[in-house]
Amino acid sequence: MKLLNRSALSVRPTQRFVDWINALEPTVGEDDLTLGEVERESTVYLIPEMDTPEALETFVRDRFEDILENELRAWEEDERQWPEALDWTLFTDFLRIEHSYLAIDLDDETALEVSEVDDTLLLDNEQD
Repeated sequence: MKLLNRSALSVRPTQRFVDWINALEPTVGEDDLTLGEVERESTVYLIPEMDTPEALETFVRDRFEDILENELRAWEEDERQWPEALDWTLFTDFLRIEHSYLAIDLDDETALEVSEVDDTLLLDNEQD
């Protein structure tokens, strides 16, 4: 086991977020995604170590747009389909944050790798 010099944020959807996803492609009731199904796609973000609630709140408020855009993009790449106002209210309506002070890597065999994510490259590759 390796203790990482990071804290973690688990980002979980709310029912409002699931309702937005389901509204993207209207289906007949039983084909709609449920909150449980969307929660299985939850994201964990590694963040700098945060040891106070105030530090965490400041960090999340500084980065909420990045997190929100990433979560929206995971379900719909066309930004024209996104809600108009990507603000703090939408963030708190669509997502729940769970904070973990410690991040521990249980994989003793595979070294951690760092890759920068560039959305424009991902989109270019899909169009090829």
